[in-house]
Amino acid sequence: MADHDHAHDHGPPADPGRAFAIGIGLNVAFVVVEAIAGVAADSTALLADAAHNLGDVLGLAMALGATILARKQRSARRTYGFKRTTILAGLANAMLILVAIGGVTWEAILRIGEPAQVRGGVVAIVAAVGVGVNVGAALLFAAGREHDVNRRGAYLHLMADAAVSAGVVVAGVIVWQTGWSWIDPVTSIAVSFVILFGTVGLLRDALNLLLDAVPAQIDPAAVEAYLAGLEEVAAVHDLHIWSMSTTEVAMTAHLVMHVPPSTPAFLHAVEVELNRLGIAHTTIQTELVTADCTHCG
Repeated sequence: MADHDHAHDHGPPADPGRAFAIGIGLNVAFVVVEAIAGVAADSTALLADAAHNLGDVLGLAMALGATILARKQRSARRTYGFKRTTILAGLANAMLILVAIGGVTWEAILRIGEPAQVRGGVVAIVAAVGVGVNVGAALLFAAGREHDVNRRGAYLHLMADAAVSAGVVVAGVIVWQTGWSWIDPVTSIAVSFVILFGTVGLLRDALNLLLDAVPAQIDPAAVEAYLAGLEEVAAVHDLHIWSMSTTEVAMTAHLVMHVPPSTPAFLHAVEVELNRLGIAHTTIQTELVTADCTHCG
């Protein structure tokens, strides 16, 4: 006998559409300004940073599209709808960051051998504006990023841009004051490693979600201990916990019962506690304990 207990009234999730739209708009405007300034100042550092920002604009646009798709109604064929597109977008964002880091690092290595003569003051001023733009846009995604890989991807994208721009500011000031052109590519390489460190975690989380691993914010041992500790339950088996999207967690389990199949009151109490543990969508199958029960330990 299968008892399905789905938490449908979770309250409306925070709408990230406005944050994505603002972030995209700010970055598109800055990419144009930065590219023009890079040509005017003969700065490959600014042009590389502009290319990096453009890649992140594409990542934000992809994440926004996935968020919109996730709201589409489910169908008979796609019973979960398009919720998992948010996970695919998170993975794509991580890959975009890695590609951007690779491009910036390669350009920096080439420039160590043949450093470009740039107008350091212009570079520092434009890059400083970039720091402000990207930090401001990143703050739009700060809330809730711990539980949403898509939001965290956007946040990391923008903070990565801010870090790169900050590195360009420092390099621009030093080159401006000393004429040491080799400082620019060395700074770019150092910043790229910092970005790489954060991106590896994002990539790992996105892959875990695609592989239906238990989400990091859920303690599977605590869930199993709670279910097994219920007075009516003799044993728990076939417990599965996975992410339906970057924000929704689902669970299925078989409960071996000491008493006849559970009542609505029992299931409601279980639902409330599982919600507290971070699980919004539960499916529980109950069965009576028998003399030859193989799951009763």
